Amino acid sequence: MLKSMTGFGKATIESDTLSVTAEVKSLNSKFLDIFCRIPRNYSEREIEIRNLITQSLERGKVEFTMTVTPIGDNSAGTVVNRALVKAYFKDLHQTAEELGFAPTPTELLRMALQMPNVYLADAPTEDQQAAESIQIQQAALEALKKCNEFRQQEGRALAKVFRTSIQKIADLLLEVEELDKTRIPSVRERLRKNVRDLIQDEAFDENRFEQELVYFIEKFDISEEKVRLKNHLSYFIETMESRESNGKKLNFIAQEIGREINTIGSKANDSSIQHVVVQMKDELEKIKEQTANII
Repeated sequence: MLKSMTGFGKATIESDTLSVTAEVKSLNSKFLDIFCRIPRNYSEREIEIRNLITQSLERGKVEFTMTVTPIGDNSAGTVVNRALVKAYFKDLHQTAEELGFAPTPTELLRMALQMPNVYLADAPTEDQQAAESIQIQQAALEALKKCNEFRQQEGRALAKVFRTSIQKIADLLLEVEELDKTRIPSVRERLRKNVRDLIQDEAFDENRFEQELVYFIEKFDISEEKVRLKNHLSYFIETMESRESNGKKLNFIAQEIGREINTIGSKANDSSIQHVVVQMKDELEKIKEQTANII
């Protein structure tokens, strides 16, 4: 089953004292590139979270954001980091001016109070730390699960795109085979005419002629390319539907498909076939664009 590298997942886990929200966004990348945005009070959890992401998402450019908000009586044990709030307020005000609009001070203050590390809490006990650790892990795992579900959904959509394009290339290959039936007699007649003209030449070399004839026939024969292209198309679908399918392998097969299509176009030396080849390349580009987004 295909899995896209594009995904999104969000989860909130609440207890009597704490609300933890984890959000995961992922885009395509050659490798696993993780960026974590975690409140400073919980920065020691970053390694644990990175390990969870690595085990779950495999590849992609991943942005993980976690927010922690005290609830109920627990919030009474917190104080506002006024210096940080002022810095946020000033930066938001300057940004608004640069963008050409003027929000009210109340709006700016509300936004500043929602920024990371605004609240400073009393040091938690060991039991509280253990409970918070479990809560944070649960939120992260749930967000990663939803992100993976999103990726699988995107993968199913991409699979439909691949099947459609592969089928179109297969249909176009049938057109090439039909056109090739009319091309061969034309090539044969042209060859006969050239042979007749050549035999009348006093400097005719029969051995050289046989060599050139073999080369000419091989140059214009596209039988092997048609067979290989058909096999590559089948192999692409087979790989896509396998449990171990991956974007790198599909991209490699797509390159092989492109190689056979290009060879057919150059060897056929026929305008009608070359017109069909252009349509094949158009469908192949759609496939190549999307294989870069497959894990």
